[in-house]
Amino acid sequence: MTFKPYPFERLTTLLEDIEPAAEYSPITLTIGEPQFETPAFIQRQLQESAPLLKKYPKSGGEAYLREAMGDFVSRRFGVALDDDQLIPTFGTREVLFNFPQYLLFDKEAPQMAFTNPFYQIYEGAAIASRATMLFLNLDVDNGFKPLIEEKKLAETDLVILNFPNNPTASTLTLDELGHWVELALKHDFVLLNDECYSEIYTDVPPPSLLEAAKYVGNDALKNVLVINSISKRSSAPGLRSGFIAGDAAILRGYLKYRTYVSAASPLPLQSAAAAAWSDEAHVEASRVVYRRNFELANEILGTPTPDATFYLWLKVDDALGFTRRLYSEYNVKVLPGEFLARTDEEGSNPGIGFIRIALVENEARTKEALYRIKECLA
Repeated sequence: MTFKPYPFERLTTLLEDIEPAAEYSPITLTIGEPQFETPAFIQRQLQESAPLLKKYPKSGGEAYLREAMGDFVSRRFGVALDDDQLIPTFGTREVLFNFPQYLLFDKEAPQMAFTNPFYQIYEGAAIASRATMLFLNLDVDNGFKPLIEEKKLAETDLVILNFPNNPTASTLTLDELGHWVELALKHDFVLLNDECYSEIYTDVPPPSLLEAAKYVGNDALKNVLVINSISKRSSAPGLRSGFIAGDAAILRGYLKYRTYVSAASPLPLQSAAAAAWSDEAHVEASRVVYRRNFELANEILGTPTPDATFYLWLKVDDALGFTRRLYSEYNVKVLPGEFLARTDEEGSNPGIGFIRIALVENEARTKEALYRIKECLA
């Protein structure tokens, strides 16, 4: 298997010959990692649960964690899940990598489709699954929403969407998600939406693919799956708490597969995660911070405020050159969009000419970074 370097490795190579301006303190806006303390009540629960380290965790997760996750889905999206419609996972990175391998193992010539630009683990999963890749380009012309080519979808086994989207910050409406559910049923492919940014929104809560399935009458959630995580929601990426939920028939087999993969979360982490999934007040507090960061970006750079995520997908003339200049002259790191995308069979790379800015710092550091970016743009 041959995997391509991760975007951050490519960024290191791009900047390795540069000595950044010493008069500026370094600011890194490249990675989607909240730069805030994990809420104290989550940390306390982790500490109090430390004695549970003496026990082996179950592959399917503890009942209290499953219940907390199910309650979150019900509370947030109005969808009541049966116990066999949800599996706790060790974050979402591992499930995004190993679920396609499980699903596609018996396919003679598997094909995966996913949004482009994308979280690179999608590509890694396709490579590990021996799958042909179909890119659903997100660009200005389509409003950063995936184009639907039914003829190609009819030959696809797994489609991965990512809305709210990293890196473009675009969202899909309930009707748009519902149309994708109808396509999954019509062409019998598995449809998975990566919803890790569902709780980072500025005004209106974005819908879930689970909601959309119910909305179009797919009450059994056939062919429909979602994943979600508390990494962004609770500023707790180190807890590695996520879940996959949806079609019970698919998940029953996948759960058996997971007993061999052994990607079980330690019990203290499960206990702390259950506390995080059960609370909404700390999430709203985080949303206030991210909303303010977008307001600052609007005031300083004139960028429109996205509906969700904490990313700016900023158009520039030369993303590679701008990234080098911003680091050299202002000691700010951002990520060129082309590192997050691939060139399709028609020669188009929708990431070219964009940079991704992760607004994950406090207000003061965000304001400082945005003013430096503004100077560099000028």
